[in-house]
Amino acid sequence: MSLYDIPLTTLSDEPTSLAAHKGKAILLVNTASQCGLTPQYSGLARLQFAYEAKGFTVIGVPCNQFGGQEPGTADDIATFCAAGFGVTFPMLEKTEVNGENRHPLYKELVKTAYADGEAGEDIQWNFEKFLISPSGEVVARFRPGVEPEAPEVIAAIEAQLPA
Repeated sequence: MSLYDIPLTTLSDEPTSLAAHKGKAILLVNTASQCGLTPQYSGLARLQFAYEAKGFTVIGVPCNQFGGQEPGTADDIATFCAAGFGVTFPMLEKTEVNGENRHPLYKELVKTAYADGEAGEDIQWNFEKFLISPSGEVVARFRPGVEPEAPEVIAAIEAQLPA
């Protein structure tokens, strides 16, 4: 099964999948509203603005598994992201990224090693990032503390933009 075939649900409770973004480079990020890394939303929003017209999108995946830092409802999350950080990129429903109820998407994503080659069977924390190529392959994984606009993230995104 490809990443494009995995059923997903938007934050507004609509069915979707990554196939809706086929042909684009995707930066998929598990997010939280009450985390020390929450300011990364600003960098993610700037990436979306800078590269959207070039065949790129960020997709946010709210997760409450790390310190209960995403306790809100879907409406709370949507309002917080839009009003606080100008988020316009797609957001998925609150999702479990680790453990027994790990979403099938994350079962596939965690098979990818970090840039330093270290395998990571679990998501470390909020704001872990996966770069997916326009053909649907996971091509990079960045640890939570790596800023969205870090040179290595920008270089990886630019290398994946469709021609």
